[in-house]
Amino acid sequence: MTFTLDPSTNPVILPDHTQLPDSDGTFVKNFQEHPQSILLTDSIEPHLQKLHPDGQYAIGQDSGIYWRMTEPPEKGAEAPDWFYVPNVPPNLDGKPRRSYVLWQEFIAPLIVLEFISGSGKEERDRTPWVGKFFVYEQVIRPAFYGIYEVEKSSIELYCHVANKFELVAANERGHYSIDGLGVELGIWQGIYQNLDLPWLRWWDSSGNLLLTGWESSEQERLLAQQERQKVETLMAQLRAVGIEPQL
Repeated sequence: MTFTLDPSTNPVILPDHTQLPDSDGTFVKNFQEHPQSILLTDSIEPHLQKLHPDGQYAIGQDSGIYWRMTEPPEKGAEAPDWFYVPNVPPNLDGKPRRSYVLWQEFIAPLIVLEFISGSGKEERDRTPWVGKFFVYEQVIRPAFYGIYEVEKSSIELYCHVANKFELVAANERGHYSIDGLGVELGIWQGIYQNLDLPWLRWWDSSGNLLLTGWESSEQERLLAQQERQKVETLMAQLRAVGIEPQL
C-alpha cells in the first residue's frame, strides 16, 4: 500500500483508520500489561461517562496513533499502552476504530501512558523523528505523558508546557493530578486478576480510589451484608429482653 504526500498531486488523498494497519505483528511483552490497561479503563469509565454525557471520547489500549505517512504505514505510528482522547466519537462511520489518525481528526490525546517492561530506554528516547519521547513531545503532543515502571513501582509523568514536556511533581498523597480529566494518577499495591503488583490506578480529586465494576459490586455486597448483620443483632437483642420484633 503506497500513499503520497506530494503537493503536486491534486487532490492529495490520505488514508483513514480503515485503510491503515491495526497491528505491527508484535505481541504484549508480559502478563501484566493487558490487565493493567483493562484496570485503567474499567475504573475510569463511569467517571468519563459523567464527564462526557454525549459519549464523545475514545480510549486506546495498545492501539496505533498515526502521525505521518511512511512505507510500510505502521512505521508512521506509535502504539501507546493506554491513551485517552476527549471530544471525539468512539466509532467512525458506524465502525469501531482500528487506530487513531491525527491527520483525520487533529485532536491530540489528553494523556498517553507507556508501561515499561525493559530498561525504559525506548520510552525516553529523544532522537528526532525516531524516539518515542520526541514523537510524543514534538508531534503527537498529548497534554500528559506517563511512563510507568512496575518493577520500580514508579510513575514518571510529564506535562506539555511551552512546546516541551516538563516533569510533574507528585502531590501530598503521592499522586499526580491530571488537569482536564479531574482525576489523579498513582500507584496502588494489591491483587488484580490474581497478580499482586503495584498497579497504576486512578483516584478522584479528593483522594478516593476509582473502583472497577467488580470492586463496586463487592463493596455493595459487603455493605448489604453489614446491614443485615446489624438488623440480626438488633433482633436478637430485642428477643433477649422479651420483645418479638415486628417485620
